[in-house]
Amino acid sequence: MPWLQLRLAITPEQAPAYEDALLEVGAVSVTYMDAEDQPIFEPDLGTTPLWTQTHLLALFEDGVDETSLVAHLELLTGHPLPDYAFQALEDQDWERSWMDNFHPLCFGQRLWIVPSWHSAPDPQAVNLLLDPGLAFGTGTHPTTALCLEWLDGQALEGLEVLDFGCGSGILAIAALLLGAKQAVGTDIDVQALDASRDNAQRNGIADERFPLYLPEKLPNLTADLVLANILAGPLVQLAPTLIERVKPGGRLVLSGILNEQAEEVRAAYRAHFDLAPTTEKDGWVRIDGIRRSSIG
Repeated sequence: MPWLQLRLAITPEQAPAYEDALLEVGAVSVTYMDAEDQPIFEPDLGTTPLWTQTHLLALFEDGVDETSLVAHLELLTGHPLPDYAFQALEDQDWERSWMDNFHPLCFGQRLWIVPSWHSAPDPQAVNLLLDPGLAFGTGTHPTTALCLEWLDGQALEGLEVLDFGCGSGILAIAALLLGAKQAVGTDIDVQALDASRDNAQRNGIADERFPLYLPEKLPNLTADLVLANILAGPLVQLAPTLIERVKPGGRLVLSGILNEQAEEVRAAYRAHFDLAPTTEKDGWVRIDGIRRSSIG
């Protein structure tokens, strides 16, 4: 069925009152959107920051009277409605719309990420069939792309891998398809573990080659290669943990880092690793290095 969308131009201070009022008058969904292309990169834990100029989008079932809706919102908030606009939206399959915009992507010389509903462009390549589900990680973001490009260029045969913050499982599964012996995945989100398990099965990877754990249940293991595509703050905080997870002579790959955060992250690891030059893509960077046998 068609829908009616109401767009409100609000400030962050107005957000709670208008969200509550919109839900009170029957909105089936309320969404916040940046009105000025103002990035919010890494919010503090427990916070939900909004942009200085925010658009609040509310979706209503078709047939709602616009005049009555505005009057009810003004009555509930006690103020005239901020700048607003109504728009009629035709019904569509929102999941199908997203799927249609996710296409196969090539990383390096041999690795393709192929949505599970697409055919592989090159059947002879290393094709990772992916359905991200509710977990982050499709290869379209620069942080993931930086890691996939690195993996494609490595000799991974026989290696043991740890994917710390595995998301959809894309990095661990790529490593396995490129020759790694085993990959262990861990994530704080149960849905991420479910998505990783489903994607592993989709690619013919047995459970014993890709065991998955919540962090508190992760075994005390070390790996030849540790991958951590999360955020700069957690990477700095987790440095002692991640360092100990890498075997002497093993490799570490870190991503999810903004260019201006690179030096802080490098400083947290350089005493234990010979770090390669930082690699940048669209304002995000990858840091990788080899763990020394001893500190020196």
